Amino acid sequence: MSIINPSGKEIISVTTELCGKPLTLEVNRVGFRTTGSVLVRYGDTVVLGSAQVSSRPVVLDYFPLSVDYEEKMYAAGKISGSRFIKREGRPSDEAVLIGRIIDRPIRPLFPKGYRQEVQVVASVLSMDPSFRPDMVAMTAASSALMLTGTPFDGPVAGLRVGRVNGEFKAFLSPEEREQSDLDLVVAGIESGVTMVEAGANEVSEDVIIDAIAWAHEAMQPAIALQKELEEKIAPAAQDYELVLPNEDIQTEVDAWVEGKFGKALRKDYPERNELVNEIRWDFHAQMAEKLGEEAYDKATRDEYDEAFTMALHKDVRKGIVEDNQRPDGRALDEIRPLSSEVGILPRTHGSSIFTRGVTQAMNIVTLAPLSYAQMVDTMEVSDGERRYMHHYNAPGYTVGEVKRLGSPGRREIGHGYLAERALIPVLPSAEDFPYAIRSVTEIMSQNGSTSMAATCSSCLALMDAGVPLSRPVSGIAMGLMVDGDSHYVLSDIADAEDFAGDMDFKVTGTERGVTAMQMDMKVHGLPVSVLADAIRQAVPGRAHILEHMQTVLSAPREAMSPYAPRIEKIKINPDKIGAVIGKGGETINKITSETGAEIDIKEDGLITVASSDGASIEKALEWIKSLTVEPEVGVTYDGTVVSIKDFGAFVNIMPGIDGMVHISRLAEGRVEKVTDVLKEGQVIRVKLMEIDDRGRLSLSLKDAE
Repeated sequence: MSIINPSGKEIISVTTELCGKPLTLEVNRVGFRTTGSVLVRYGDTVVLGSAQVSSRPVVLDYFPLSVDYEEKMYAAGKISGSRFIKREGRPSDEAVLIGRIIDRPIRPLFPKGYRQEVQVVASVLSMDPSFRPDMVAMTAASSALMLTGTPFDGPVAGLRVGRVNGEFKAFLSPEEREQSDLDLVVAGIESGVTMVEAGANEVSEDVIIDAIAWAHEAMQPAIALQKELEEKIAPAAQDYELVLPNEDIQTEVDAWVEGKFGKALRKDYPERNELVNEIRWDFHAQMAEKLGEEAYDKATRDEYDEAFTMALHKDVRKGIVEDNQRPDGRALDEIRPLSSEVGILPRTHGSSIFTRGVTQAMNIVTLAPLSYAQMVDTMEVSDGERRYMHHYNAPGYTVGEVKRLGSPGRREIGHGYLAERALIPVLPSAEDFPYAIRSVTEIMSQNGSTSMAATCSSCLALMDAGVPLSRPVSGIAMGLMVDGDSHYVLSDIADAEDFAGDMDFKVTGTERGVTAMQMDMKVHGLPVSVLADAIRQAVPGRAHILEHMQTVLSAPREAMSPYAPRIEKIKINPDKIGAVIGKGGETINKITSETGAEIDIKEDGLITVASSDGASIEKALEWIKSLTVEPEVGVTYDGTVVSIKDFGAFVNIMPGIDGMVHISRLAEGRVEKVTDVLKEGQVIRVKLMEIDDRGRLSLSLKDAE
């Protein structure tokens, strides 16, 4: 029996099995006024995907698509842990990153020149805690777009894949994610892969390739289900006009640049960029003279400028496809000149500059006690901590532009996270290196692959700060040009090749394997075999960059900066934490005020003591030890008699710990009364003889003497 909603429309749903669980898409239950909306259910996770399309094109020189992922705390049965803010506000970095993951495979599937404003929102309404909801959200976003009637060349689906006990698996539980050495997101359409993103614990390239192939095959039921839903709904195709370059103008521009491009532009990048600008200015001057200054208004100038840029891109592709030569004259697998320095800033805890061609990144590392770790309060994570933080900044001047300064955008957050993820597998544990670590990359100059420069510079700065990395990490950006059945893989791409190319692929790793990866396609999906070529060609390039880095600093410094805080650690029985804190924090406050040290206590009993003064640390550690030391058989203690009984006396030997001296152990001879030897409040020396199975302490006065 069909169900009719209040708006008079029949509620329609379709279901299939995906990775062992039913996946259901449903329309017409909610979202009556959207252009397209779908309620997606997988397990107990429910996500609403909505897509709204404007009725007329916007006058912009880019496709105005926005994709947002909305975390709802109620979906996980949570109220925000913030003391002051309980309503969802600005998206967390995690939500921004997931929004980017959904956006990147969707955006290239719209035709060039499409200018209708499109807004896609994936809202998590219910979250099954046994797996992450992000890939369900990707299906929801794609399903909603499929029902809008726009020229969206989907559907898209995605899977987050891990490897547990050598087997690939999607929708991992939190426990399985802890065991997995791989966290790989793959998105694709029916015919090919459109996006890859990964974090890995030094996993081999072959494993990555196999995982991509496995994921693309496993996601096919979700793609087929979206097509089934589209056939049932049969959305009406929307009218639209593509804003494309005027073919007559393009022909005119192509003729004008003939002889000015080609080999004449095969120059190293600073010189090439200046030459391109000179040619562009000359071009506009001649067009304005030809057409007249008034006729060559802003709209016409922009159209001619776009045609000039298109001619430039075609020239880049032509040089690579026909001559196997790149814009700056490099071979396809050649890396730009490298230069690096460390210890460049005198007062910071660690610093470096990494330069590759015209791209340059400065990184600064700051160390602090673990209490400075960032608290993470999202829909998925409760009271988590982020001990290592990498932040990325790239102001307008780094590309020669005037740009207003502001808070970091999605690109800055994404680039920072990629470089952060690259180093996490080689960082020491908090037990071995009890510091919170902030790494900040200040991009100084951009000409392609700044996220990989950020990775390399942050690795060098961490080693300069004395952070004991298990192995150094390098990163490289790869490109791809597809020409018919042939494809050309480029190592270490620069801006010109990125803009003209068909893929942007970034990979980081150690000499043992991959630690992070990000792959975006501008074409409508690529087969795994083509991606495999790019992944394998990245290996020698990454090794070349790593070799350069090791000539600058071969290993982490043994001594930290004199300006970095000194931190010592002690592990205590978690049951003793209360003794250190004291009633209402009285004890720990007294320790910090009298020693000047900063103390951080973890639930597992790890205590870190930080100060610039070694004596302060030592005093605080001794104080903590006196409060938490465990009684040990055979050790002599000074204790206070707290009560006297007929059979013996109870003696306090540590805070909160009493033992009993039996009357037979008061002296060598016979003792008639305990009070003949001891009195309450008396300080005596006793020896711990045994601890029984109930934890009771047996003390001896005569053996201590």
